[in-house]
Amino acid sequence: MAKNYIAGDLTEIVCSHPTLGDFRFEPKANERFTIDRGGIRSNDDANSITGGGNNIDVMTRVRWSVEGPMAEDLVTDSDAEALNDLAGSPEPGVWTFTHISGAIYKGTGKPVGDMNSDTNTAQRTLKVAGGGRLEKI
Repeated sequence: MAKNYIAGDLTEIVCSHPTLGDFRFEPKANERFTIDRGGIRSNDDANSITGGGNNIDVMTRVRWSVEGPMAEDLVTDSDAEALNDLAGSPEPGVWTFTHISGAIYKGTGKPVGDMNSDTNTAQRTLKVAGGGRLEKI
């Protein structure tokens, strides 16, 4: 079976929150997003070895995350308000991230980290993270 290597934009970010409602955010075109699907990782530590030469596999869980620049409506400020509400809620939302190839990723999480606006480019960096794994649907 041939593989398809299609690179490009995220076209849509949607959050469905149990109490705050549904939100749509627009990723910036021709910009880089990073996707970490989360799960279990083995530490990359050269010292994780016994004196006898046996590997010590230190396995830990990491949360999933998607991070990149989104367009921001500085006139209505609705994106900033929505993200602040979502970040401040103790309940996570269900997020979907749609790629230009048609691939859709889904995970339960919330905005994390700094949420600064860049007024010269009408964008902000959005990072959403959550527990478990980001699944491809």
